[in-house]
Amino acid sequence: MSYPFEDLHEDQFERLVVECARYLFGAGVQEFAKGPDGGRDARFHGVAERFPSTAGPWGGITVIQAKHTNALNAHFAEGAFSGAKKSSVLSEEISRIKALVDANECDNYLLVSNRRLGGRTAPLITRRISSDAGLAMDRVSLMGVERLSSLLRERADLIKLAGITFPGGSLLVSSYEIAEIILAVGAGLADDEVAEELAVTSRVSYAEKNRSNRVGVDFAKELSDRYLSYTPAIDAFLADPMNADVKDLYDAAVEDFQLKILAAYDEHKSFERIFNLLVDALARRDGVLASNKKSLRALLFYMYWHCDIGRVAHAGP
Repeated sequence: MSYPFEDLHEDQFERLVVECARYLFGAGVQEFAKGPDGGRDARFHGVAERFPSTAGPWGGITVIQAKHTNALNAHFAEGAFSGAKKSSVLSEEISRIKALVDANECDNYLLVSNRRLGGRTAPLITRRISSDAGLAMDRVSLMGVERLSSLLRERADLIKLAGITFPGGSLLVSSYEIAEIILAVGAGLADDEVAEELAVTSRVSYAEKNRSNRVGVDFAKELSDRYLSYTPAIDAFLADPMNADVKDLYDAAVEDFQLKILAAYDEHKSFERIFNLLVDALARRDGVLASNKKSLRALLFYMYWHCDIGRVAHAGP
């Protein structure tokens, strides 16, 4: 079982990480709080109960950081997260951790994120944190989505303790909800009011469309596994004459999306990257979308699946 961590708010993810940390370290784990350096850390003072193992637990001051992303299929290895540039998430955090180490306020460091952590990436990032922050290699640990999911399968009660209910069940459950989602999408894209007639597009295979838009196999499968089953319901809703006004909103949103997506290809190269950036940007600026990220992704996938957005892969001569 996998968990849709990307659908959580940042504070929900932090609560979940705290409950996991209390299981691994002990009840004394302090909740996330903003420090004088601007970073948000959770902390534990003492000897851990079972981390990294019961035979060799960490002792001293452990600093725990949670880095949440709304992106699907995100990786620790992404340049914006762990690249060498000073602007990357990891570079900024390393400078904060080094300051804590120098002040004798950090003996161990645990970084938790809902990103995938590959076997080659983990030692590279661990070694970099160790070297740049001044901690021993065995005092640095990374927890990605695989390890986090495994822990929650073992201790599902931690989800309840964190006060979290993962989104599930039907999507876009009412006309009001889909109208609200489309309205919010339209409002979020209203900065550049550019109108352009979009040609009617012949349908092509999903695989061919993914090749044209440089969407990786894993990401494409993730999208279809999660959202393909909802496309008939959205189809039926938009085809209903009673919802003609909402269909007009949908068409307007498609135009705005398509213009922005095509303009973004030069910089971001793939629809996979653009998809995640759009979700993040829209969720940040609108409360309706922030609380309905799963619905937002489903609607974006529907647009992509129906060739309403993205690069056109022509069917036939």
